[in-house]
Formats: sequence, C-alpha cells, structure tokens
Amino acid sequence: MTGDGSSKISIREIVLKGTIIALIVTIPSLSTFVLIWILLDDLFLGVILGAFVHFIAMGFSLKISKKILVKK
Repeated sequence: MTGDGSSKISIREIVLKGTIIALIVTIPSLSTFVLIWILLDDLFLGVILGAFVHFIAMGFSLKISKKILVKK
C-alpha cells in the first residue's frame, strides 16, 4: 500500500500543531469574554459574545487544521 517513501506525522508534530490550533480557537474567545466583562461590566454579555466568537473560530479551525496538518 504505502512505499518506503511515505511521510508520516510524528506524535511530537501532532501535539505541537494541535496545540497551535487550540490556541487559535481559544485565545480570541477568552479575550473577547474578558474584554467585554471588564469594559462593560456585564458577565452574561461577555459569556454570550465569547461563545459566539468561539464557534466562529471553531468554524475556521477545520480549514486551518487542513493546511497545518498536511505533510508535504
């Protein structure tokens, strides 16, 4: 099936790239939550907007992961 020239991603690369994707998804949502909570002093609005930004970032994470995890 696969020849000797097959390229596999090592566990270290998977962990590193997975961590990068996790940071790309969580940092915008957490920063949105904290900024809204501090600036507007409204915890509920911060949670709602943070969740909204989180789901948008999760939508982009599939495209990002396809570009990052493909070994050339």
